[in-house]
Amino acid sequence: MSRRFRGESHHKVDAKGRVSIPASFRRVLEAGDPNWQSGDNPELIIVYGDHRRDYLECYTMKAIDEVDAKIDALPRGSMERKMLQRLFHGQSFPTNVDETGRLVLPAKLRQKIDLEGEAFFIAAGDTFQIWKPRTYDTVERAREEEWLDELPDDFDPLIFLDGKPGE
Repeated sequence: MSRRFRGESHHKVDAKGRVSIPASFRRVLEAGDPNWQSGDNPELIIVYGDHRRDYLECYTMKAIDEVDAKIDALPRGSMERKMLQRLFHGQSFPTNVDETGRLVLPAKLRQKIDLEGEAFFIAAGDTFQIWKPRTYDTVERAREEEWLDELPDDFDPLIFLDGKPGE
């Protein structure tokens, strides 16, 4: 089983778009890069997606290889394959962590999510997301609270691991 990203944190973004990656995230990126060796800078893929996506999704090389294999398994010429290729191949940015543990986010990516001054990192298993903190607080936290408000006070989310509640 591969390592997973865990946790959340805020990091400063400088005028050149450099932002430190949480140290624990760097270890997962190293483990998820088959070409990485001690002293190297791990590679990753940042998927920025279409106009509906207001965050950056960062994939380890192993995680994006899994996505690519599933895309490749779709019928050539199908609309699903074309759209997924556009999203994961065309609307993505290959990069690596620099020697100081930072990412350099190009202006295009920072503008896409209106990122300046500070970035919010949150783990998502074999990926992690980079958000503008205010967007995350107003969009994602509201979505989470709305979902939780629909559940009973004594609800245990672990029930989802064994199937849908009530089954």
